[in-house]
Amino acid sequence: MKVQVLQHVPYEGIGCMESWLDNKGAEINHTNCYEEFDPINANEIDLAIIMGGPMSVLDEDTYPYLLQEKAYVRDLLNYQTPVLGICLGAQLIAEALGSKIYKNKDQEIGWFPIKGLASAKDAFELPKTLTVFHWHGETFDLPDGAVRIAKSEGCKNQAFQIGPNVMALQFHLEMTPTSVEEMILNGSDDLDQGKYIQTANEIRNLTAKHYRAANQIICNALTYLKR
Repeated sequence: MKVQVLQHVPYEGIGCMESWLDNKGAEINHTNCYEEFDPINANEIDLAIIMGGPMSVLDEDTYPYLLQEKAYVRDLLNYQTPVLGICLGAQLIAEALGSKIYKNKDQEIGWFPIKGLASAKDAFELPKTLTVFHWHGETFDLPDGAVRIAKSEGCKNQAFQIGPNVMALQFHLEMTPTSVEEMILNGSDDLDQGKYIQTANEIRNLTAKHYRAANQIICNALTYLKR
């Protein structure tokens, strides 16, 4: 299995997904978009994973590679390549499918519950309630033809899928204690007061309780995409 990972900052890697991919004997091409955008052709891979980042999908002037990445995401969709988008990655998929990206009413930063939604036949099924890690301030309208598979109190469109090959998650299921700590250290300026913003210590204290369940779900999602 040939896998293309698109990463936007050094501290938002694939987390627990690396173990799943290693167990599958995957050949991983890891593209650090902030250094050089040079992924494998979209029609030559078996799975694409598009990670998060602190930038906005709309920040093309500051991050010119976003123009190349958006074209690449459209290619992935056109070739029906299995693709998983996380946070920024989910927003890139939504925009490629014609949705508007905009500021959410509230920022979500920390461990907050989502609700899995009853969805179309054969759609990926998230738990009815699951506490997951969030770090985002933007959201999107649901693309045409998408099945919404999760919501939360702070964000109505937390996750969607298009057919069996495309899944977009606003939240982070891949986190480990180490990667959560890196997010805190690099994103401390975001930890302001807000209805859905936890303190650094609250995040740290909850990580030990919740990350294992989240990790299992992201592995289930990868298995689903590669059925």
